[in-house]
This record gives sequence, structure tokens and C-alpha cells, in this order.
Amino acid sequence: MTNYTSTVEERFVKYVQIDTTADPNSTSFPSSEIQKNLGRELVKELTEMGIKDAEMDEWGYVFGTILNNTGNENLPTICFCSHMDTAPDCSGTNVKPIVHRNYDGNPITLPDDTTQVITTEKHSYLKEKIGDDLITASGLTLLGADDKAGIAIIMDFAHHIINNPDIPHPTIRILFTPDEEVGRGVEHLDMEKLNADFGYTLDGGVLGSLEDESFSADSVTIKIEGIAAHPGYAKGKMVNSMKVASEFIASLPKDSWSPETTSGREGFVHPVAINGGMEETTIQFIIRDHITSKLKEYEDRLQGLLNATLANYPTLQSSFEVKEQYRNMKEIIKDVPFVTDYAIKAMEQANVKPLPTIIRGGTDGSRLSFMGLPCPNIFTGEMAIHSRHEYVSIQDMEKGVATLTELVQIWTKHS
Repeated sequence: MTNYTSTVEERFVKYVQIDTTADPNSTSFPSSEIQKNLGRELVKELTEMGIKDAEMDEWGYVFGTILNNTGNENLPTICFCSHMDTAPDCSGTNVKPIVHRNYDGNPITLPDDTTQVITTEKHSYLKEKIGDDLITASGLTLLGADDKAGIAIIMDFAHHIINNPDIPHPTIRILFTPDEEVGRGVEHLDMEKLNADFGYTLDGGVLGSLEDESFSADSVTIKIEGIAAHPGYAKGKMVNSMKVASEFIASLPKDSWSPETTSGREGFVHPVAINGGMEETTIQFIIRDHITSKLKEYEDRLQGLLNATLANYPTLQSSFEVKEQYRNMKEIIKDVPFVTDYAIKAMEQANVKPLPTIIRGGTDGSRLSFMGLPCPNIFTGEMAIHSRHEYVSIQDMEKGVATLTELVQIWTKHS
């Protein structure tokens, strides 16, 4: 790109030091108020760039607009979105980012816990990053590249576009969301306020990855009610709900139907939490497949396994509750394939090899697509996410900025 002075590194390093860990046990929104600390910083920076309508609403969503500069009022409005929260799987408190210049391919020992060593054997993508400048955490926390790499890319892109008014583009809406990591990222989003026609999340991994097909997802909550009795006088009376729940979980297939035994387009049923005591135990499951209709098949099979277990305990009561989480974005994007095609073309023009792939998971874009905003997912370079080994290439992030710059010009030309 011409007239481009990258700010993505300094922005990223700043953002990851702001703790935004989501709280899966919270009923508030956002699930943790600390996420708004990053939101306030982003509003400040957007305002300093000259974006006059930059704001954070009561729910913690950050908005900003870069107005159409072409004179063609018929162009669609394009949204770029990333999430501010980090996963609760690993600590995001007191993140210490470390920049490793000109990575040479050797193991990276993280200084605050020298048992944490990032190697090309464990992380094969590193072999492609020799010569790049990498950023890691210090060994005690995750890094937060998921998804602060996406935020840094969008912010650097906004800075570049605003400072180069000769680059033609349609109206651009910037959106940063809370709570994506706990599955609630767009729960309170005002789509009329967002007012965009098409969108892209920046929440992908390897350079060139482009995802327009996600899992469809449900959650299942099972409660098993046991029979309590004093343990000293329990013979013939007590039925311990925890033991029954354990028996049920042990009946799940060992060689299939689980995250650890599936890949590609294979779906799974995954117990993620178990809580309770003698009298009542609750088990939380997530159900995933790329074909939405299969979710009901999986749920019926799971119900069958539960019934088979409870058949040995005819006096017990149970409940089986299904909740929809998100659906495969491809069901929407297939009707507007140019949204993906333009992103592929933008990568090619930015000298990035496109790598169309599917997501064995979901993004805010999965739900946004069904809320009226078709929304594929573009790479950021974030790798080894949700772990102490998380890392990102600065050059990958800069390529993300280049891709968005080409993308808005393609929308201008073809719309």
C-alpha cells in the first residue's frame, strides 16, 4: 500500500494490556464491566482520528462511521466487526506482550514461566512465520490476539483510510462487541443503529483464511434429581445424582461424536460443565454440526442415552432443555456469494493467498448473518488462541489492513 505507516503493532500491544476477560457465570451484559475499559479507549482513539459519531452504548457496543467519499449514494454500507472480550479459559489479567523480532524458527521460551515453550513442532504455522515479527505473552496469561488482533487491524485500517482520502470507499461502519467468547456477543445489538448492509468479522486465524461456513449450535441442559438420605442410614434409600450423572456421561461414545474424535465437517456432542451434589446434578452440553437438521438427531440420541441410564432408576426425575445458540452462516451467505468473492479478490490484490475454509465453531458473524447482515470471517493471524502459547505475526496483521483497504475499493467498483 502507498502512504501507509503501520500503527497496528502499537495499537495491539496497548489493547492486550487492557483486561477484558468475559465471565461465563455472569447474568449481566456485558458479562464483565472491565470490557468497557477497552471500549472507552477505542472510542477515544476513533474520536481522535476524526470519527465524529464514535460512541459506546449502554451494553458496551462500540460504533463509528467513516462516510462514503465517492459521491455514489447507491453504494451499500459495509461493517467491519471484532470482539473486545477474551476467553475465560486462561487468565487475561496483567498480560505482558513480548515482541520477538525476525523470528528465526527456534523455540520461544516464555520468561515468566519457562515451562511454557512455543515450538514449531507444537505449532506448525510458525514454520511459515520465520522472518516475521511475532508477539507472545510472557507465560502466565493468554495474549488476547483473539480478538484484539482483529480490533488492531480495523483501527489501523480506519486510521489509514481517514488519512488517505483519495482511496475510494463506501460508508464504513465499525463495530466492536463484548461477550463473543461466552456466546452472547450480539445479544443486545441494535441492528437499526448499526445500519449496515453487509459485513465482515475479523476473527480468523492463518494468513489468507476466509470462512463463510460455520457450525450450527445448540446448548442442552440436563438436570438429574436424586434421592437424598443421611449417609449413615442410606441403605436402600439414597440415589446419588452425581453417580447417576457420571454413569450417563460414561455412556457417551468413546471413539466418535466428540471434539477429540472428529474433524472437518463432522459434528459432535460435548459435555462442558457438571455441577451439583447428592440431590441434584446439572450437566451442560454443546451440540455442533454444519448441517442444522443434524442437531435434532444428536439431541434425540442424547435423550435416548439419558433415558437408558435412568431406566435403572425408575424413581428419579430429570429435565432436558435445548436452547438455540447460532446457525451456520452459509445458509444466508449462499444467497449473496459476492460477499465472499469480493474478500477473495481483495486478498489476491493484497498479495495474500486466499484459503477458503469452514469454521469448526462460530463467530459473531454467524448470528449477524441471521440478523440481516451477511458476514463472513477474515483472517487476523491470531494463533494458539485461548492458551498461554497464543501468538500473532505483526506482518499478518498488516496484511489484514491491506486486505480491508482493497476490499472497500472493490465494493466501490462493483456495487
